[in-house]
This record gives sequence, structure tokens and C-alpha cells, in this order.
Amino acid sequence: MEYTSLSLDNVQFRCKVCLDLLKDPVAIPCGHSFCMGCIIDCWDQDDQRGIYSCPQCRETFTPRPLLRRNNLLATVLETHRKKELQAELKKKIEPQDDLKKKTYLQSEVKKTYLQSEVKKTYIQSEVKKTDLQSAPPVLCSTGPGDVECDFCTGRKHKAIKSCLMCQASFCETHLQPHYEVPGLKRHTLVKVSSQIQQKFCSQHDEVKKIYCRTDQSFICFMCTMEDHKGHDAVAAATERAQKQRGLKEEQRKLQQRIQEKEKKVQELQQAVDTLKCSAQTAVEDSEKIFTQLICSIEKKRCEVRELIRAQEKAELSPAEGLLDQLDQEITDLKRRDTELEQLSYTEDHIHFLQSFQSLCFSSGSKISPNISVHQHPSFDGVKKSLSNLKERIDEFCKEDFNKISPHVPPVQKILPSKTREDFLKYFCELSLDPQTAHHRLSLSEMNRVVTLSGRNQTYSDHPQRFDYWLQVLSKESLCGRCYWEVEWNNWGSVSISVSYKEISRKGNGYDCGFGFNPQSWSLVCSPTLSFWYKNIKTQISDPQPYRIGVYVDHSAGTLSFYRVSDTMSLLHTVHTTFTQPLYAGFCVGLGSTVRLCNPK
Repeated sequence: MEYTSLSLDNVQFRCKVCLDLLKDPVAIPCGHSFCMGCIIDCWDQDDQRGIYSCPQCRETFTPRPLLRRNNLLATVLETHRKKELQAELKKKIEPQDDLKKKTYLQSEVKKTYLQSEVKKTYIQSEVKKTDLQSAPPVLCSTGPGDVECDFCTGRKHKAIKSCLMCQASFCETHLQPHYEVPGLKRHTLVKVSSQIQQKFCSQHDEVKKIYCRTDQSFICFMCTMEDHKGHDAVAAATERAQKQRGLKEEQRKLQQRIQEKEKKVQELQQAVDTLKCSAQTAVEDSEKIFTQLICSIEKKRCEVRELIRAQEKAELSPAEGLLDQLDQEITDLKRRDTELEQLSYTEDHIHFLQSFQSLCFSSGSKISPNISVHQHPSFDGVKKSLSNLKERIDEFCKEDFNKISPHVPPVQKILPSKTREDFLKYFCELSLDPQTAHHRLSLSEMNRVVTLSGRNQTYSDHPQRFDYWLQVLSKESLCGRCYWEVEWNNWGSVSISVSYKEISRKGNGYDCGFGFNPQSWSLVCSPTLSFWYKNIKTQISDPQPYRIGVYVDHSAGTLSFYRVSDTMSLLHTVHTTFTQPLYAGFCVGLGSTVRLCNPK
């Protein structure tokens, strides 16, 4: 190829950015070549957009391409420059001094060659540097827990390796000499560590490569000649290999134990699920049986009541007829007695004799029928029969429940302790919802106290407000395990309740009152204590408490009321299945005040 045919004006060898002859030509993916410095400057300006384009054909690239040196074009241009330099030198040397011309020419050519070699080496290093810059950046500033490069100045970068020979840590840029310089290649690179100095002996400044079994410490080779002379010392790698075998065995044992524990957990979880399912089925079955039993007893109760009323009617019907007859006779006798009394005062003898004869004739005594009324015999028999039935039922229930009792203790273990401190672990802060309060209920102290007022409060109309029953619900729902305490002034009547949110609010029906429907459970504190659910009353014999604690375990279906003290005396408990979130509720009577207490 004739390089002399090249011209500086040839557009093929000119950079389309600086319009000058290509310097350090590099090729980009679309095939066009540019000066290395020109294309780097162009693409540095495109870093913000993240899209890089060719200045000639406008083809775009993502991510930033790597720059590759165009060796052919660089060689052509370099050869062309040498020939141009030789031509210029020929013009400067005088023709008559051939020896001087030849010597000078050789020195200049040699000098130019050396410059080209230096330039070639520089180009290769710059291309390599550009490749690193074009690649996705791996240098990053240090963050929490990262090790800083010991050679970075200003902004520290994250170190990726530590050198035991240099006793320092390096980022990717400053680590390159360890891969390129022959003397540094023999250095030992390890995983980056912030405690690189601890790997060196503080006495001899040597790497700790030996493990002293006698003192169970890491030492250097010089230590084996002095302080640890005669000790059982081995290479750290040897000790690691031995410990590694023990580690594998220990790891195998741990994995075996983990598998055994996981198997037990699986079996226990399966047993728990089975127990829950069986318990739920048993609760549903027992509810059905008790419902049927209650219905049967209720039916018999009605039959016995009708039988007693029928016997009462049969016994009392003749007596009631006789009572009416006797009442009439008494009335007649009293009337004749009055007439005789008046006749005794008359002065007309003829009238006296005539009236006396007629009055005496009509006052003749009549014989009343002899009817006897039995006071007790029939009813005593019914009472005795029912008492015997109750005793047999109690005895039967006691015997059968004793058969069930061995299965109860495991369930009792999961119930909370009966101390106030244990209950306070589940204490929840409650407040009353003004949007549900009846117009005559006054809320105070951050909606934690409710009192029945003599006049309506200025509440706005709301669909959730109770408009007949003097009731209010809490704003917070009760989920999981919850406990709260209530004080009342021991006047009037108060109902402490829990309720579903869907309970009716409008009207005076039982579907709105706490304890009279399936949506609510209520402890009524009046002259006596009683529990209400579905309009069924359960009398509680305990005296009225001043403070009551309420405990709810939603998932377990437990609702309990306690007399608050250090030992927490149980007033009443309910076991059921809650299907919806619960809300605390209160019904306040005349003169009563209810306060949600602070746990302290």
C-alpha cells in the first residue's frame, strides 16, 4: 500500500468532531472512528441522559459502549507521519554534507521511532483507562460497614481487596498495579477486612500464619523461635482443615436435630389443628344437644304448669261456686237484719205485726252444701316428683362431667393466670364513640366517662346512634386478647357489655338492647348481679363490686367478668365462638355514672 498517496486533506482520516487529522483513533460500534479525546468529551456530556450517540450517523447506544483502538488506522497514520517527518528533515539538511545528513537523519528517525513507541504505550494505557470508564462503574462511596480504600484521597471509595504484604486495602482502581506490576503480583490478596492489622504480629510485624495449639492463638513464624518455642504449633491451614472436618460433623448433627425438631413441630401443629377442629365440633354438638335438652325441659315445664293449673281449676271450681252462693246469702241476711232493725223502731202496731210475720218467714235458714277443699295433696306430689327429677339430673350431670374433666386441664393451661398483673399485660385503652351515644348520655373526660343526663345533648343525627336504648359503644374494636376495667358509682342500674357492630340502633326492640339478642353479651349491675344473652338471664350470687375487669380472648371465644382485686375474683365467664370484631358497650340508668379506668 502506498502511504505517500495519503493527503492531510483526505476526509477519511479526519475526525468529524474536531475536523483535524485523527489522533489516537478509536472505533465505535457503528464503525465510525474519532479521536479518542473528542469522543470521550462528547459522551461525557451525554452521561446525564444515559443515551450515547455517534456524532456522524447519530446512531444511539445504551449503555455507554467500550472504546476500541483502531489499530489499522493508527498504523497508517503513524507511518504517514514518519514519512512526512523524513521529508521535512531532508529539506533542512544541506545536500553537500552527506555524512552529517545521514547521521542526523538516523538520529531523528530513531528519536521519532522512540517517540512513537512511547506514544503507542500511552495510547494503549488510555484505551484501557477508557474501557474502564465506559464499563458500568464499580467504584462507589463507602457506606455503613464498608471498608475504605487506604490510597484514595478526598472522596474515599469502597475497598474490594486487602493486601497482606502492603498491610492496606485497595479499591478497584488502586488495586490494578497488583495485577500488572510483576513485583506486586507476588503479594497475597485476601478478602477485604477492616481489621487487616490484626492479621500481623504486633511484635515481629509478620503475617500470622501459624496456630499455636498450646496457647490457642495465632502467631507468626518468628514467634515459634521465641515466646512459643517448643509449643505444639501447626500451619493455620492445617488447623483449619482439621477443624473443618469437625465443623462438617457438627453441621451434620445440627441439621439432623433441625429435621427432628421440624418433624416434631409438624406433628405438634397437626395435633393442635386436630384438637382445634375436634374442640370446635364438640362445642357445636354440645350447643345443639343442650339446646335440644333445654327445649325438652321447657316443653315439660309448660306441660307441668298446665297440669297444675288444670288440677287447680278442678279443685277450686266447686269452691268458687259455693263462695258466690255464700256471699249472696250473707248479703240477703244483712239486708233482712237491717229491715228488722228498722221495724223495731216503728210505733204502728199493726204494721209491726204484719211485717214481722213476713220477715220471720223469709229469714228461714237454708242448709248450705258441705264442700271440702284439699289444700296440698296433689301439689305436694308434683313438687316432690320434680325435686327428685332435679336430684337425678344433678347426679347424672356430675357423674358424666367427671368423665369429661380429665380432658379439661390441658385447655386450662392456656388460660391466663388469675392475677391482676397478668391481666394488665393485655390492657387496652378504650374511649366511647359519641356517634353511637344516646342523646341523653353525656360523655366527658376525653370520652372515657358516661353519665345519664336529664336533658338531651347537642349530638348530631347519625345512623349509628341509639335512639331509644340509653346505650353507647366504644370507638375501638376488640381483637385478640383484651382487658379493661370499669368503675361505677353503685347507684341505679348499669350494663357492662360487649357487642357486634351490626347490632340494631333504631327503635325499642330487643334487637337493640344489650344482652337481649345474639349480637351482644351483658353483665347487669343493679341491686343484684345478672348476666344476659339472647334475653336469657343468669343470676349471679356475688355481691356488687365497685370495679369490674372484663377480659376477652376473641380467638378462643372467652368472655370473663372479674371483681378487681389482687387475686381477681371471677364473677362470670362465657365460652362461645365470636364471628365478628367486638366493641365494648354500656347501658346507663338514672343516676348512674360509668368510668373507663386507667390501669394504675
